Amino acid sequence: MNQPLLVVIGYVWPEPNSSAAGSRMLSLIRLYRQQGWQVIFASAAEKSPHRFDLSVLGVAEQLIALNDSSFDAWIAQLQPTAVLFDRFMLEEQFGWRVEQACPQAMRILDMEDLHALRDARQTAFKAGQADVLTLAPHQLNTELAKREVAAIYRCDLSLVISEAEQQLLTAHYQLPAELLCYCPFFAEAPNRSSPDFSQRQHFIAIGNFRHAPNWQSVLWLRELWPAIRARLPGTELHIYGAYPPPKATAMHQPKAGFHIKGWAEDAAQVMQQARVCLAPLAFGAGLKGKLLDAMQQGTPSVTTPVGAEGMHGDLPWPGSIAKDEAALVDAAVALYQDETRWQQAQQQGFVCLTQRFDAATEQARVWAELEQRREHLTRFRERNFTGQMLRHHAHRSTKFMGQWIEAKTKLQQLNEQS
Repeated sequence: MNQPLLVVIGYVWPEPNSSAAGSRMLSLIRLYRQQGWQVIFASAAEKSPHRFDLSVLGVAEQLIALNDSSFDAWIAQLQPTAVLFDRFMLEEQFGWRVEQACPQAMRILDMEDLHALRDARQTAFKAGQADVLTLAPHQLNTELAKREVAAIYRCDLSLVISEAEQQLLTAHYQLPAELLCYCPFFAEAPNRSSPDFSQRQHFIAIGNFRHAPNWQSVLWLRELWPAIRARLPGTELHIYGAYPPPKATAMHQPKAGFHIKGWAEDAAQVMQQARVCLAPLAFGAGLKGKLLDAMQQGTPSVTTPVGAEGMHGDLPWPGSIAKDEAALVDAAVALYQDETRWQQAQQQGFVCLTQRFDAATEQARVWAELEQRREHLTRFRERNFTGQMLRHHAHRSTKFMGQWIEAKTKLQQLNEQS
């Protein structure tokens, strides 16, 4: 029997040390490799200096082009068993090409987070709305939401990272539950040998600076820090993250204890040296990798309801959840000073990690759902009439647009050569 093949069409090349999205993608690739599948990772993105070396996992890399029929010939020759689209935009770009070249391949969408929700919350935040967790129907029913939900319908199964988002998709957008598979982060056992309370010092914040929720969090930390520092003289805040822009590095103020550290070679190492992780997120979606890392390394955290959403279920939060500036400052100071409270929070993080994100448990469940869908693919597709209808209409418009762009590009190239 031939080895099954998964082709991943990536939005970017995985950077696990830069973003939670990069770590998640690697965990999905590892899942397929553990099951004996061959994996090819393809992307039209430029290869970045921080990208993960996929050859370590035995994964081949392929550069592909947007709006170019060379992709069609390439994937038709491969005839993969399954194709994984990394975010809905990639399904829009390549979905019709995959269906046309290899109709029997199972089409999977990894949502990363619900982009439409993140965008709607950011819009509400910019408009001055205090509670971005409660949005009206007209705020949710955006053009972006229509595109994203349509992509879910067109795929055979979509991986949803947050239970809160799965609930929104089924309750508000009325998506059939069988279209969705809850697929959170896969976490290994917590690091119980990490430094204890007395061996740690300072606060940490971490997150890719290119991600809008993270940048807004840095701006908020700049406002919060003077009040925290006044009550804890000598403490420092170390802010890590990939791709810090000049406007971020300009905020570096060592004398005030406000340090813009930038790229962290080893996020786990810097996390376990800090006493408290600060994540004041004003908007966002999905699960927060930084807070999962904090639990992993035994670092209690202070965050907002947005940051904690979908993370802890009915379990106590490993630290504090606060809504406003005063509460965030009080929580940060109390957690930093109180060893008993800190130790309790650390243990709560270990429990949350083990009960909700255990790699072995979650991988087995997700793999069972993926395989069940693949084994009954024809029957499922017959039931998904809405998906058939959307592919019929949307793929044709996308197809013709892609072909038009390709023809226009070739004409421009000919003109430049003549």
